[in-house]
This record gives sequence, C-alpha cells and structure tokens, in this order.
Amino acid sequence: MTAVPQHSTIAVTGAAGFIGGWVVRDLLDRGHRVRACVRDASDDTKVGFLRAMHPHASGRLTLHEADLDRPGCFDDVFRGCDGVAHVSHVSTYDDAEYVQRTCDHIVASVERSGSVRRVVVTSSVAAVISEADITELVRRPVCDEDRYPDESNPKRTPERGQGYSIGKVIAQRAFADAAAASATGWDAITVCPADNVGPIQSAHQASGGPWQHLIEQMLRGRCRIFQGTGPYRPWMTVDVRDDAACHAGLIESDRVTNGERYIAWSTERRDYADVVATIDRVLPELRHDPGPIADDTPERHRAREAEFRSIWAGLELRNDRIRSVVPIEFRPLDDSIRDCVESLIAVAGVTPHRHAS
Repeated sequence: MTAVPQHSTIAVTGAAGFIGGWVVRDLLDRGHRVRACVRDASDDTKVGFLRAMHPHASGRLTLHEADLDRPGCFDDVFRGCDGVAHVSHVSTYDDAEYVQRTCDHIVASVERSGSVRRVVVTSSVAAVISEADITELVRRPVCDEDRYPDESNPKRTPERGQGYSIGKVIAQRAFADAAAASATGWDAITVCPADNVGPIQSAHQASGGPWQHLIEQMLRGRCRIFQGTGPYRPWMTVDVRDDAACHAGLIESDRVTNGERYIAWSTERRDYADVVATIDRVLPELRHDPGPIADDTPERHRAREAEFRSIWAGLELRNDRIRSVVPIEFRPLDDSIRDCVESLIAVAGVTPHRHAS
C-alpha cells in the first residue's frame, strides 16, 4: 500500500489525551495538517493546550467534536483526510459486542470518506502479554508482534480482568479485516504501546493514564505498588513522545502492509520501587521524599512474589520490527521520568513531598 505522503491531512481521535496530544504535535512537526477529534471542543481545561499550538492559529490544526459512541460522528471529519490515527479509548472494554460496534461505525466513516488510505489503530502491549494464566509467559517468553495471549484459556474473561486485552485484540482484527475486505483501498496498521511515561501537555493529563498518575502520586509521597497489570510486573516502558513518533511513522511508512501490528517500547523495564528511587537520582534538586511504599497485594500473591518477579524477568522484549519500518531511537527511561516529573510540577501544579532538611 502506498504510504501517506508528507503534508497530508490526518485525523487524530482522542486528540486531547496523553498519547493523542503528542501524536497531534508530532504530525504537525512533520508538516501534516491535523484534524484533532475531541469530545468537547469548548472545554478549554482539556483542549486549551491544542489551541495553544502555533498551527492552530494558522488553521493547519483544527478541532472537531466527535462522540466516539455515536455512529457517523466522524463522517465529516474523515472526508478529505489521507490518514487516521485512531488513538481514542472506548467507554468500556468489558463488552465485546460494544467494542466491535464502535469499530464498525468508525470503519464506516473511513469507507464513506473516499480519501483515507491508512488507519493506524492504537492497541496495547496488553494485547501481547496479558495472560489469564501467568505461567503461559514461561512457556512463551518471547514478546514480539507474533505473540498473542492464550485465547483458549477459559479464564480469559472480562470478569477476571482480561476485558481490556480482549477488547484491544478485537479492535486490531476488526480494522484489519475491514480493510482487507474494502474496495476503497485503505489499510489498517496496529501499534501496541507499552507503559507510556513522559511529559504531560495539559494539567488534566496528570490523571489521564496510569503511569503519569502513578508518578504524580510518588511525587506527593503517596507511593502504592500498582497491581493493575499483574502482580509484581515491572514497568515496561515507552516514552510517550517516542510512542507518538511510532504512530506518525507508521502512517508515513511504505514498509508496512495491512493487518500488521508493531510493539512500541524501549525494552527497558524497571520495578516500581526503582522508579520511585529514579526521581531523586535524576532530580536531586527536588529533595524528593517518597515516604513509605505501600503494598496492597493480596496475600495469595505475596506468597508467590519471588515466582512472579522471576517470570517477568524471564521475558525477552523485542522492538526490532518497529525499528525496521520507522526511524526511531527510543529515549532512556531516566529521561522520560525526569521530563514527566518536571511537567507534572510545571503544568499540573503538583507540589512534591520534600525532605525537611
């Protein structure tokens, strides 16, 4: 499929979000025109940072209201666009039929556009490694684009915390299958980002995703081990700016074909306590006092802590495929944490908990 050329018009869904905002900025920096899709274009607390971007003053960046749950909401926005970065989250991932319906009506808008030639779909590394049975990671420890969770496991259900992973896999396949069946000649490429860390651009983004919110809590001296991705799983990270570069690069790349997926991560991993310690190491000027680290892990999982940590440490994380199709050098995690901390203070007004001395 022909790549989307420079100076094209790209629609970005979820443009006010942590990832979406950086995708908008990266596309603008590459010379594209961007149609930023947001739920409420009048809510300056969430879209003011987009309006403050210089290309908004010239009209190269425009804002468009679209309710993701309403069929046809993207018809006018996508018409005349060359590409779409579909970054937005759905309201819930625990209802598979709802996820499929939402994908279907976005696809319908792509079809009706008559102009879109590529859609880049934001999935998640959860669609690669989230297992109902963690020992499956021992059996298949290589984490690359060919890996999917064990979908035959009867415990892989929303009720057991697998809804997000299931929903992301559904979306990947929905777009790829629709593009393959389309007569209009567009393709769908999936990017699976890992744990996004890096600077926020708007105060509302401080709590708009788990990782920057966790760093915010660390800054405030309210450290609590996060178990939402699995007991004692280390952070497996990508700088949000590099994630955005992967999105934009996949829109432009002439080395990709419909249905392919690409993992966006640096392959660095770091335990929660080590992330906490990183703040003081990279920014000693803050005199950061994180306080104690609370661990609310259920007792049945605490008893297996060594086993869990060993399983996570045994994974082989690969990013050679994304680097083969997009010119990208991933930032060190130290830089991502430093820039996240400074933006939380400067943009969101977070007051760090400091040592008294």
